[in-house]
Amino acid sequence: MAIEVLLMDQVEGLGIEGDIVKVADGYARNFLFPKGFATEVTEGKKRQIEKKRLERLAHLEKEKGAALELAKKIDGTECTISAKIGETGTMFGSVGIPAILEKLKEQGLEIDRSKIVLAAPLHELGVFDIAVKLHAEVTATLKVWIVEEK
Repeated sequence: MAIEVLLMDQVEGLGIEGDIVKVADGYARNFLFPKGFATEVTEGKKRQIEKKRLERLAHLEKEKGAALELAKKIDGTECTISAKIGETGTMFGSVGIPAILEKLKEQGLEIDRSKIVLAAPLHELGVFDIAVKLHAEVTATLKVWIVEEK
């Protein structure tokens, strides 16, 4: 059975404070209510949370604007990483997020480690498009070249 609850705080995958959402009865009773993330829907609570909601929306728009600015810088950026290659043409080790962050830092871009979306380290030479998720609605693409170290 689903019930309507008023979110008192942001809940990932559900909404932000002030949203009225339908959730399973048990989820509300056992998780949202005890943790203070949600409450029953009443007119008094709606008025109380509306100001906080408007402030949160303004803050989210500001974050999105900053993310869009950074995305413009990242989209035009390419970084080249040198890797040692063995006699058989295979790469020693791999290129992961720390190596990419180091190269970006050299170019003057500071990005949080958790923003880079890389399923697995890169184990071969070539050009790779790496997604950088800066905001829930903003994703940039970084071009990474892995070349042979000379």
